[in-house]
Amino acid sequence: MSKTVIAKYSVNGDEFEIFVDSDSAYAYMTGKSTNPMAALQVEEIFEDANKGKRQSKEKIRKAFNTEDMAKIVEVILKRGNVPVTTEQRNKLLEDKRKQIISIISRNSIDPRTNAPHPAQRIENAMQEARVTIDPFKSANEQLDAIIKKLNVILPLKFATLKLEVILPPDSANRCYGLMKQYGLKSEEWQGDGSLKAILEFPAGLQSEFYEKLNNMTRGSAITKAIQ
Repeated sequence: MSKTVIAKYSVNGDEFEIFVDSDSAYAYMTGKSTNPMAALQVEEIFEDANKGKRQSKEKIRKAFNTEDMAKIVEVILKRGNVPVTTEQRNKLLEDKRKQIISIISRNSIDPRTNAPHPAQRIENAMQEARVTIDPFKSANEQLDAIIKKLNVILPLKFATLKLEVILPPDSANRCYGLMKQYGLKSEEWQGDGSLKAILEFPAGLQSEFYEKLNNMTRGSAITKAIQ
């Protein structure tokens, strides 16, 4: 049976917690539902949900750049820590494993032959290397560690993109999680609250990254490929 759980999200040391229905939250996380509010059980954002301690409106505005509950719940469900059942966790793990294999297969070659590695070869190498996958981290956040393990067994060569991203003050905190997902190498917070970040990730992911960035910033971010 479904149950109420606490979903948690942290921004710059501040905690944001909500009570959600586990099944509805899982449905949203896996794309079966498009309404984040369907998962919410109590329309409050907490600093400590177990103690009933509410988070301040000031910190909520700073972290999410909005007081719109639906947008806040969406961020927490997509980027936070949401308790799931063993069955749900296994499904998330399998989906993430397939996603990682797909990324490696699409964006890497065998440097000995300059030919791409088939997905099955990558999957076999991951099993041999005993690669561990975190179902709650983005695929890109885990790529570096996985590739290091695979390179011992399977030579891989990637075309990478190094990108400078400047986020305006009204988007910086909201987009920080996205920066971490796409290989955040350095960050420089400006006095006005804007953020200058350097990212590095497989070049094949750039269309996906730009789409997400534009959706979150409404095209206000400035990007530049660098050497």
